[in-house]
Amino acid sequence: MALETGSTAPEFTLKHKNADGIQEIVLSDNYGEKKTVLLFFPLAFSSICSGEMCAVSSNIEEYVKLDAAVYGISVDSPYALEIMAEHNHLKFPLLSDFNKEVSTAYDVLYADFIGLKGVAKRSAFVVNETGTIIYAESSDDPKILPSFTAIKQVLKQC
Repeated sequence: MALETGSTAPEFTLKHKNADGIQEIVLSDNYGEKKTVLLFFPLAFSSICSGEMCAVSSNIEEYVKLDAAVYGISVDSPYALEIMAEHNHLKFPLLSDFNKEVSTAYDVLYADFIGLKGVAKRSAFVVNETGTIIYAESSDDPKILPSFTAIKQVLKQC
């Protein structure tokens, strides 16, 4: 069962790759400054995952206006995620949880996903400026997208 609302968000440092090279993104760097939306997704370049990331990217200004940073997270390599972000013109970082530590900490890792071991479940978390999870949603069905309306509503309320 994924972490629940009211839980302390597990800290992480994950890799993000873009034209400037590999950068480390630290969750707590947002604390005291902005809220954070974490969108776990199973696999780079799958149609549903690409569609989800593109939909969020096309509305990124709504999240910015709500004082939120958005990160997509999958167990793919930072190199694959860089190509996915470039190909889809994504306007937010995709983070590599290649070692599966963050997906494990948030309890959103499939034991078996179409024969693949350790793929992130489609999940969404909103972390407030103090590191508390204020929204949590995870699905065992990879076709079910998070409720972006609910995520934005939570961001508006705090």
